[in-house]
Amino acid sequence: MKLNELTISELRRFLDNREIKPREVLDDIHGRIDAVEDKVKSYITITKDAAYEMAKDAEQAILDNKASLLTGIPVAVKDNMCTKDILTTCASKILHNFKPPYESTVTTRLKEQGYILTGKTNLDEFAMGSSTENSGFHTTRNPWDLERVPGGSSGGSAASVAADECIAALGSDTGGSIRQPASLCGVVGLKPTYGRVSRFGLVAFASSLDQIGPITKNVTDAAIMLNAIAGHDPKDSTSAPIDVPDFTEVLGQEIKGLKIGIPKEYFIEGMDKDVEDSVRSAIKKLESLGAIPVEISLPHTGYAVATYYILATSEASSNLARYDGVKYGFRSSSQSGKEDLLEMYMNTRSQGFGTEVKRRIMLGTYALSAGYYEAYYKKGQQVRTLIKQDFDNAFKDVDVIVTPTSPSAAFKIGEKATDPLQMYLSDIFTISVNLAGVPAISIPCGFTKDNLPVGLQIIGRHFDEESIFKLAYAYEQSTEWHLRRPSL
Repeated sequence: MKLNELTISELRRFLDNREIKPREVLDDIHGRIDAVEDKVKSYITITKDAAYEMAKDAEQAILDNKASLLTGIPVAVKDNMCTKDILTTCASKILHNFKPPYESTVTTRLKEQGYILTGKTNLDEFAMGSSTENSGFHTTRNPWDLERVPGGSSGGSAASVAADECIAALGSDTGGSIRQPASLCGVVGLKPTYGRVSRFGLVAFASSLDQIGPITKNVTDAAIMLNAIAGHDPKDSTSAPIDVPDFTEVLGQEIKGLKIGIPKEYFIEGMDKDVEDSVRSAIKKLESLGAIPVEISLPHTGYAVATYYILATSEASSNLARYDGVKYGFRSSSQSGKEDLLEMYMNTRSQGFGTEVKRRIMLGTYALSAGYYEAYYKKGQQVRTLIKQDFDNAFKDVDVIVTPTSPSAAFKIGEKATDPLQMYLSDIFTISVNLAGVPAISIPCGFTKDNLPVGLQIIGRHFDEESIFKLAYAYEQSTEWHLRRPSL
């Protein structure tokens, strides 16, 4: 039995029965990292020494009968969440040496549960991308096919879970950055309702869209992880003061009579046929389990990508203004010794940011500039309201909405790197969820002819993660897609 291949709930039984020790789980994790990390490249920083110290604490907690569900469980964290005194780079040269003096709320909550941090995972720089090719350090590869992308921006987190280099991981989702890589890597990824999980200590990309969530091997583990990180946080003004249920309690409940909306706008021309076939088969399976499919319309879906890339880039322009070479992070070195302050700003930002980040800063700055604000940013906010209203109206008739997660399976590395618009369209089915602020999960629902995973997206009402967990679990337990693992 290889402990690194087990789930949180499986390990919990062995740990609580004292059949294994946290150190032994970690030994198998690091054995796996040593064996495959050179191929997958899912991590930026591996915290081996700190992990073994955390394993000692976890072992003592178990001996003292003070273990929680995550005590002794190795978890990877996307490298845009602050971890005190541990490198937090956002995969950017501009933060290549940044060690935060404080801990994010989500990692603080995991620490309180006794988790073990395996390391910080790779991402598209500042979470801007759909393939993890935009990292300032290296490209992460898909464990199912090393010539293909793992998705993005949480590609490192999804790949590390799929490759069994950790038991679970945290990602962040601004326009699909948890769900799309989960789909492409054949794992489970949940974007909670905006405000369900604190963003304190998450390095901001687009503050009205960003949300932290889990990437796991199955639905049960996603519910366990969300239990651990959800809840109100006074350090985050956008954190909702709403009670958090035990999400594991709905797993296994009856789904008979549950109405599932099938939006006609999400089955579009140009979508990969294998993806569409897998998703339609999944809908039939849900119907056989007692769910009732209902065709619905989300009429403003066609405007979602344009709206997102106005609003997200505008917020990025504002948020990334803080990286100036003065307070922390990278600072350009003057060649002449006569560099003035403005030149230092310009050189630091032009050298410190990658191409995609600079592209988005420029787009956002333009959209916010005098004379264009009303035409772009204001109009974008108005269309965002219409997109949210589409979901509000749909949820009057259905309990959840089911769609493909991504229009295609994993594409080849470099295939879309020179065509930003094609890359942006990778998130066409996930972006609306962030604009509306609703929760959504991606679960495995099939494979293409090339043996690449396909994801099914289940979308719920605001703060109704329970319904999507219930449906996702029912589907998962009636199929075996989540049990398949890549052979590295």
